[in-house]
Amino acid sequence: MSFTVTSADFVEGGLLPDAQVKARGNKSPQLSWSGAPEGTKSFAVTCFDPDAPTGSGFWHWTVANIPADVTALAAGAGKVGGANLPHGAVQGRTDYGEAGFGGAAPPPGHGPHRYVFTVFAVDVERLPVSADDSGAVFGFNLHFHTLAKASITATYENKAG
Repeated sequence: MSFTVTSADFVEGGLLPDAQVKARGNKSPQLSWSGAPEGTKSFAVTCFDPDAPTGSGFWHWTVANIPADVTALAAGAGKVGGANLPHGAVQGRTDYGEAGFGGAAPPPGHGPHRYVFTVFAVDVERLPVSADDSGAVFGFNLHFHTLAKASITATYENKAG
């Protein structure tokens, strides 16, 4: 069985709904995953925009320490403060500067951006990360503890301006 992730809110390669746009809904999407490899002790979820005009992309969401028996996050789970996340999960600081989901907000007229939601199967119950840590710190720790990962990508373009 292969490790996969799906969303009830969008399909692979489809458009990111307004609910996931910062100025409209700013709500994390529903995500479900299956087929995690043996030895998975927790999960992590990230959302990254590789098309941001920063030279290093843009982190929209980082979550770690999701218990291994959890296989889905409801829409809106990534609220700032994390009240809707499974017990023990921790959200890191996005490139907006706060912990919690930060929706799509590409510069007007910059063209379509990809929003890559990735679920990581992790070989430890707890990564040493906190709400103060950046996406780079989450990524560094995930690099050493990922058993498998699965992604789903949506696009969004701000045509205003």
